[in-house]
Amino acid sequence: MNAFLQNFLDWQLLTGSLPALLETGLVNTLVLSLFSTLLGIIAGMMLALMAVSHMRWLEVPARVFVEVFRGLPAALVILLVGQGLAPVGLAVFGPNPYPLAIVALGLISSAYIAEIFRSGIQSVGKGQLSACQALGMTYWTAMRHVIVPQGIRRILPALANQFISIVKDSSLVYFLGLLTSQRDLFTIGQNTSVNVANLSPLVAAGLVYLLITVPLTHAINHIDRWTNRHSNPRYGGASTATTRKQLKRQAAAARAGMAEQHN
Repeated sequence: MNAFLQNFLDWQLLTGSLPALLETGLVNTLVLSLFSTLLGIIAGMMLALMAVSHMRWLEVPARVFVEVFRGLPAALVILLVGQGLAPVGLAVFGPNPYPLAIVALGLISSAYIAEIFRSGIQSVGKGQLSACQALGMTYWTAMRHVIVPQGIRRILPALANQFISIVKDSSLVYFLGLLTSQRDLFTIGQNTSVNVANLSPLVAAGLVYLLITVPLTHAINHIDRWTNRHSNPRYGGASTATTRKQLKRQAAAARAGMAEQHN
């Protein structure tokens, strides 16, 4: 028991590694996760719209991209992007691996977020799209003003879950050999553990990860309950009549916006 405590829960090593973990590791982990998730949301939305467009020249490339990047291990994608672009003359960011790590994580997240957006869009009744088109809205205008906004509200918990996955996947950028100032939580914990021949710094890194993921998980559960209350008529959600009125208002607003653009 003493050997276990000494190897995993050495109090001096736990507390001694926290400053670097909080000041450098936590900041870099959050920066990597936030920017890669933002990139994933932008690319994922485009991929989802392509996938539901019913245009083969848009749908097929989107589905191939999603299947490929969902099927590859995250570590493999990070290594291919982080170490494979420079040798073929695509060193856009120079030798700096930090932005390449963001791009790699963004590509991974975009494939999953595309599926999340697609399921959200397809969860909106087809009758609403038909109603929008009957009111004079084009397919893309209906998507922009009516279908996509409703779909996004329904997938907020899934998007938050994807952010948690990216936070954990960000530990894989360790393979790229980040600079000292760029090290994430796992890299700092791993390097410190190797230097002191003890796993307590890695345990400390795990505790900091939990400081991020556990509150987010509880927030997701709260968002999920809120979304269910506001989307289910039985629990005070929008009724069919209310939805029709909203469609008419959204259609009128869309037509007004299009008229202003033409003027």
